[in-house]
Amino acid sequence: MEVVDSKVSGQSQNPYDFTEKNVCEKVKSSTARRRTIDKKLEPSMKWKNTGLSASHRYFSDKAAKKHAEEEERSSTVSRKIKKKASGISSESVKIQPASKCKTSGRFEDVSESSSETEEDEEQPVRHQEGNTDLPSEYWGIQKLAKYLKGGNPTATVIALCSMRDFNLAQETCQLAIRDIGCLEVLINLLDTEEIKCQIGSLKILKEISQNTLIRHVIADLGGLEIMVKILDSPDKDLKCLAAETIANVARFKQARRTVRQHGGIKRLVGLLECNSVGSTSLTSYQAKDTEIARCGALALWSCSKSTKNKEAIRKAGGIPLLARWLKCSHANILTPVVGTLQECASEPSYRLAIRTEGMIENLVKNLSSAHEELQMHCASAIFKCAEDKETRDLVRQHGGLEPLSVLLGNSANKKLLAAVTGAIWKCAISGENVSKFRECKVVEALVGLLTDQPEEVLVNIVGALAECCQEPINRTTVRKCGGIPTLVKLLTGTDQALLVNVTKAVGACATEPENMMIIDRLDGVRLLWSLLKNPNPDVQASAAWAICPCIANAKDAGEMVRSFVGGLELIVNLLKSKNKEVLASVCAAITNIAKDEENLAVITDHGVIPLLSKLANTNNDKLRRHLAEAISNCCMWGSNRITFGETKAVAPLVRYLKSKDPSVHRATAQALYQLSEDPNNCITMHENGVVKLLLAMVGSTDETLQEAAAGCIANIRRLALATEKAKYG
Repeated sequence: MEVVDSKVSGQSQNPYDFTEKNVCEKVKSSTARRRTIDKKLEPSMKWKNTGLSASHRYFSDKAAKKHAEEEERSSTVSRKIKKKASGISSESVKIQPASKCKTSGRFEDVSESSSETEEDEEQPVRHQEGNTDLPSEYWGIQKLAKYLKGGNPTATVIALCSMRDFNLAQETCQLAIRDIGCLEVLINLLDTEEIKCQIGSLKILKEISQNTLIRHVIADLGGLEIMVKILDSPDKDLKCLAAETIANVARFKQARRTVRQHGGIKRLVGLLECNSVGSTSLTSYQAKDTEIARCGALALWSCSKSTKNKEAIRKAGGIPLLARWLKCSHANILTPVVGTLQECASEPSYRLAIRTEGMIENLVKNLSSAHEELQMHCASAIFKCAEDKETRDLVRQHGGLEPLSVLLGNSANKKLLAAVTGAIWKCAISGENVSKFRECKVVEALVGLLTDQPEEVLVNIVGALAECCQEPINRTTVRKCGGIPTLVKLLTGTDQALLVNVTKAVGACATEPENMMIIDRLDGVRLLWSLLKNPNPDVQASAAWAICPCIANAKDAGEMVRSFVGGLELIVNLLKSKNKEVLASVCAAITNIAKDEENLAVITDHGVIPLLSKLANTNNDKLRRHLAEAISNCCMWGSNRITFGETKAVAPLVRYLKSKDPSVHRATAQALYQLSEDPNNCITMHENGVVKLLLAMVGSTDETLQEAAAGCIANIRRLALATEKAKYG
């Protein structure tokens, strides 16, 4: 056994060792707070404490003394890793001990975009018992370390080949390489001119970088910067290995940033350039180019989880190249290409490009692939892109709705099911697609999937049902399939996205009187009302919208609403919200509540009139419409008309008539008609030029608007005649 083994074991008592120990103690104390996670996952110290002292038996006192003297002389040499292009030797490579290797403090990094998820955190935590014997692999790798650190190029290559004989996918081997300082050597080898050494090193790094801790250490040691430079190498094998290793390492934020800042994105996009795209039979040369493109796509896939990297890929011309590769038939390259596209599809610019570059057709085509992972990424891309109506139409036109319906049958693969149900949800926003889904019996399938699903899947299923239930026949189908009790039960959940969708679904079902009876019997309206207390504005708004059809279709709506203790006061107080959607939905609910005279009296006592008046100065047409409807119905009680005039609500309403939305005109005309029953309000309207605006609407094809406009003008005219008569007799 060579002296180097004693150094690795950490047992030699020379001055250099004590110096290193002191330095390490300072580093540890300064980074202790940031390395809590690393400390939990760090097995090396326990290994050192359990059996490594046995290596002392191989050394004589004389050898130890000689070793101490050699270390004392070499301690003046820089400990930073140095590389020489001429070859590998013990003098040209100065390696820091593994104990000096700085471990990552970046576990707390926050993702750069909504689509970014830290895969690193999914790795299992290794717990090594203090009294557990070290596995034989550890000792084997330790013996090879001396040849990596001190051998000539030939010995180094042989050591690299021997190291690859170990099972590098095993965590024991991965951490052994890190603990004995081999990572520094492997990264050092990347910066030489020895191609064989570079390839051997990258092959090992590619395997061990599957480990979370190893990834962070590689990034800390500057490995990514060197790998990015290797992407310019003329050697194709070297470029492939570098790109694949980057794909593994760039799974956390800092690594992705490093790749971008050192020009890695442009180089990776360049790897996609190939003339063999779409070829069915490839020459060996074309096959190698295709493999380079696959590795480049893998690296771009990892990097695309960052918003800034998505923009960098676009600027580097990545979209047309990805579109070209999407037309090929090889699943091994299609998977990373589609994976990159679905990551980038969270950006509007990419969604537009995916549509205009004709990629929807290929995404739809690959939904019928035999590879589930490829199917999942295609469905996920459609899920994100189908936010736009044009894309939803393209999916239907290219026959994408049928394969999505078929994939619902694969309920065992939850990731695939989540992507497919998400795509169906977004596609169902278009009524034409809902009709096609009805033919494929998608609603029945979705109702059958409502139980025993993860929340991610449930959110999409319920969202799809909410859209499908906009059609009466589908609402009936949900009832016949027994879906309403399950939906009502989901109202008791806590997931905010799920609550938004389930309230919408229940509200859509409630537009059918038979469905409403079931919802009422299951106490669904009370559950909806309780969600108005939810702190999330989206949940509040969705619940308020759902309450509207419940009140409209309940048998004894007035009594039902009054039975909710504090319910009316709660909904009136929501008029103080700053969220426009909450305000619009609450105004719509008040419109329905005010149809019952007793409830109108109660909300008037709770101060609904001044709160509605404060909202009058808004430019939001959706809020204008529902506010005008609420004001119209609230005029039916006591002196509310007069109060609206006193609280300055009339003049702003006149301006609503200049809106371009016909529904705002109708609601406003009705509100002005009710308010014109008070003489003072008529004067205010006339002063603000209401007559000219209403005269144009008397000729409208909307009968409700016609009548309201004519009625308001008539009231103003009567007041004018009465004034003239009183004045002139």
